[in-house]
Amino acid sequence: MPDFDAVIIGSGPNGLAAAIRLAQQGWKTLVVEAADTPGGGMRTKELTLPGFHHDVCSAVHPTGVASPFFQSLKLEEHGLRWVHPEVALAHPLEGGRAAVLHHNLDATAQGLGRDEVAYRFLFEWIAEHARDLYPDVFTPLALPKHPLVMARFGTAAMLPASLLANAMFRTKEARALFAGNAAHSVLPLEHVFTSAIAVMLQMSAHAVGWPVAAGGSQSIANALVSKLRSLGGEVRCGWNVKSMSELPSARAYVFDTSPRVMTRVAGEALPSGYANRLQRYEHGPGVFKIDYALSGPVPWTNEACRKAGTVHVGGTLEEIRASELDAYEGRHSERPFVLVAQQSVCDASRAPAGQHTLWAYCHVPAGSTRDMSAIIESQIERFAPGFRDTILARHSMNCAQMEGYNQNYIGGDVVGGMANWKQLMTRPVVSLCPYATPNKSIYLCSASTPPAGGVHGMCGWNAANVVLKRVRR
Repeated sequence: MPDFDAVIIGSGPNGLAAAIRLAQQGWKTLVVEAADTPGGGMRTKELTLPGFHHDVCSAVHPTGVASPFFQSLKLEEHGLRWVHPEVALAHPLEGGRAAVLHHNLDATAQGLGRDEVAYRFLFEWIAEHARDLYPDVFTPLALPKHPLVMARFGTAAMLPASLLANAMFRTKEARALFAGNAAHSVLPLEHVFTSAIAVMLQMSAHAVGWPVAAGGSQSIANALVSKLRSLGGEVRCGWNVKSMSELPSARAYVFDTSPRVMTRVAGEALPSGYANRLQRYEHGPGVFKIDYALSGPVPWTNEACRKAGTVHVGGTLEEIRASELDAYEGRHSERPFVLVAQQSVCDASRAPAGQHTLWAYCHVPAGSTRDMSAIIESQIERFAPGFRDTILARHSMNCAQMEGYNQNYIGGDVVGGMANWKQLMTRPVVSLCPYATPNKSIYLCSASTPPAGGVHGMCGWNAANVVLKRVRR
């Protein structure tokens, strides 16, 4: 008899989700993790000063609270608590203006003035039907259970974000709001399907909100580990797997890693042609990230920005478009689009009383080692004069340091690979079952499989269901 029914390599959201799904079916599961704590992109550390708790990677979790699998686990019974900021997202513009994404769709639409009707046309119906849409979006290779809802979503999702924003909206606010959300795709906004992430994120703000995890994103990992252990599963940290030979015997091995890491560990057990296809899997631009310890709140000129859990700092659609194209084509933008999270505005546990944390990153060419600190601070200072005066300490990571922190962040790519039209549904290779490999005991469950990046666990859930069908106990 094997030592385990399944061994999962990597303890990110998808690895833990796969382990939980298998354990729910009575499988004896082991999760092994290279780092000293589980979580992958769900870790929280004191990176700057004592008492300041910073999310190392993922920070705000609309897909986490929307995930059908996470919802089924009742993670609140294992200590997870979602905290919703008063404002989901604010996008400042010159002159103290801002586009504001509220949980309430009416408030968002009314705040966009001339674009109220267009905004309602694009988002009202799909937000009302989001609960039906999520299962189909998160399991994209299955026949949709609600084809009409999926068709309405897909019609907008397939378009280039710059085209849809300019066609739908007349105000700078509405166009910038859409462009900022589309920039989460880490692609030039002229690419097809870049509207998908924008539509998903803005719809989710109205359907489920954009919460943070109380205490930090590590709380999500801790809750998932607690759930797994309640089912008899095991997690071992500090084990950087180099080859299959060092792993315990098992019926199935499930990798929550990049394709490149999987081939490094399991390459000898895979056909050379398949391993070569995995090596050609494309990763996109990387990130330069800074965490700040602040003496007080960020002095945003616009009041809504002071209440927002997330702030998109990048100016107009045209500025964001230029910034994302720069990173994609190997240039460092002098005015980059900066994703900012200020979790401490709604979660006081993140910093000492009266003080705050700030999380920020911009997209840069893959493998970049350039220090973007001054440029990021200049961008924030544009819309929050006096920001630099609040900085007590900072901690930065360039692309090389991001990959050193987590070997799956190839070239600083933190989203699991480029999500362009070639790889959106064919990640990691063209296959009817992207989670399976030619070796019937080896599977991939990371964000390099559909439905791609985000703390939602659905790649792991999908992969585990394939394992359950293909592997006999």
